[in-house]
Amino acid sequence: MEPHTPNMAGAGAAPAAALIKDTTTEEFAADVIEASREVPVIVDFWAPWCGPCKQLTPILEKVVTAAGGAVRLVKMNIDEHPMVAQQLRVQSIPAVFAFKDGQPVDGFMGALPESQLKQFIERLAGPVGPSPLEQMLEAGTASLSEGDINRAAQLFAGALQEEPGNPEAIAGLAQCYLKTGDTERAKQTLELAPPDARSHPALSAAEAAIAVAEKAAESAKVDTSGLEARLAENPKDHEARFELALAKNAKGDREGAVDDLLLIIEYDKAWNEEAARKQLVEFFEAYGPMDEVTKSGRRRLSSILFS
Repeated sequence: MEPHTPNMAGAGAAPAAALIKDTTTEEFAADVIEASREVPVIVDFWAPWCGPCKQLTPILEKVVTAAGGAVRLVKMNIDEHPMVAQQLRVQSIPAVFAFKDGQPVDGFMGALPESQLKQFIERLAGPVGPSPLEQMLEAGTASLSEGDINRAAQLFAGALQEEPGNPEAIAGLAQCYLKTGDTERAKQTLELAPPDARSHPALSAAEAAIAVAEKAAESAKVDTSGLEARLAENPKDHEARFELALAKNAKGDREGAVDDLLLIIEYDKAWNEEAARKQLVEFFEAYGPMDEVTKSGRRRLSSILFS
């Protein structure tokens, strides 16, 4: 599946040269103050010696260009033109200010990743369509769901080149390794995630999928006939039913696995420190929020817990 072309207001109407320019102290009023009365203007204060500036500016240019005219970018070298930065009390660079209707309305200091820069622009100008990074992530997710693992892996790897540490790309690549049965590589891939992104839903889902896969490798060897015999004698043998649920999931019977865990919860919500509920949540994270078994299972779980 090829990434689709973003549908952006004004896309193609203005070349990058018309959206991005350098300014001086003398030209600042016209390039920023007056221009911002027509369209929001982002000002990038930088200097040649600033390492983070060299990281931020190319990504900022890319995101502004992708916005297709929704905003403009003006760059000011504070070594050559310090006065405006001093008036705005810029204490460190890179420093970015957004102007609208002749006034500064937003800003930040330091280098940000592409995804956060896009959010910054959308606060100024509204939705501007998917960036190339988002297109790759979207196409990678679609390829993964369609079973085209090689293409999905290439797209997620490309997204990681665009934005190293992107949690969705890391999680997607880990899911690709998991689909091929390489659980260890999947784990190693998740370790690429920066500490402040560990709680991202995509990473949590990948971690749950790995945990479920590891349990499935063991449960697939279980003789279910013995568990079923135990349940025939005692339907409240929760341990047997729990093991049977894991075995059913390992063999691809998601609905049967969820049914058994829900039955345990109906009998005894607190059994084994809520083991059945915790396992259900792990299954749901591994299956994904849009999976029909997940959606049905969550509704039934809520009904049992809050009845």
